[in-house]
Amino acid sequence: MFGKRRRGQRGFKGLLLRFGRWLRWGLRVFLLLLIVDLFYLAATWPDWKKLATGPVPKSAFMREYEKQRAADKHLPPLRWQPVPFASIPKPITRAVVLAEDSRFYEHSGFDLIAFREAMDYNWKEGRLVLGASTISQQTVKNLFLSPSRNPLRKWHELILTWGMEHHLTKRRILDLYLNVAQFGQGIYGVQAAAQRYWGIPADQLSPAQAADLAATLPSPVKNNPATQTRYFEKRANKILSLLERYPGEAAAVVREVRERQIELLAPPPETDIEPTPEEPPAAPADDNSPPPAPDANQPAPSQVEPLPPVEDRSIRSNAF
Repeated sequence: MFGKRRRGQRGFKGLLLRFGRWLRWGLRVFLLLLIVDLFYLAATWPDWKKLATGPVPKSAFMREYEKQRAADKHLPPLRWQPVPFASIPKPITRAVVLAEDSRFYEHSGFDLIAFREAMDYNWKEGRLVLGASTISQQTVKNLFLSPSRNPLRKWHELILTWGMEHHLTKRRILDLYLNVAQFGQGIYGVQAAAQRYWGIPADQLSPAQAADLAATLPSPVKNNPATQTRYFEKRANKILSLLERYPGEAAAVVREVRERQIELLAPPPETDIEPTPEEPPAAPADDNSPPPAPDANQPAPSQVEPLPPVEDRSIRSNAF
């Protein structure tokens, strides 16, 4: 009996020794791959000084689209015309920040709060449907990386986002994003989008058109001003209501945007089932009934100050 116990102990110890050897070799391989990848990142590290002040470069996504079009001539030609940030109207910059990354001016490239909210949303849905990429991360992905979804690409995105946030201003990051983001099949940048959908330059975009472009970003090929899907119209109306309702300089505005962030970022439905019609309104009250007493805290109509035009508002007074 003691012999069997000793043989069992030796077998267990042998298993632990083999596992230890596998673990050591696994760590060595991992460290070797990490060193090789760091050398690759160092060799391909962007010239941040040039990117901070130079012209907007053609993105990796655009080059990938050109390769696809070379293989399929039925695809529309590439439309891209970068413009200075000063010529992009405030409604489009505000609309994109409101819809895509409401904490853009507060975080350092990564929004951990949005990540937690997205994970909670995915847990409730039972599947991975919502991400939490910031505008900085999306800019890095568009400029330098491929559309593929794999851990290595995500790792490169994190490292490059850290580098971008430490070398570029928020204004420049937003400038790059608005000039390289995709707004339709073969359409990149707000200038090309404004010309393609409305035949006007970007500096003539109205608040409603700015909301339409911001609503395009999650799925630009399927949902855009040309397709006018129900999901697109619903999202564009929500963004436009935020643009028109809130001046954007009070803390309450930030809270309101954050409460709606998950709803704005939610992916389009898988089916196009019409929504259930709302219940009919209640019957009007009897004409002989006395009118309701006025609210003492509600100012008279003449005392309500009108909001300034949406073009004169900004998310922060010093954001632009």
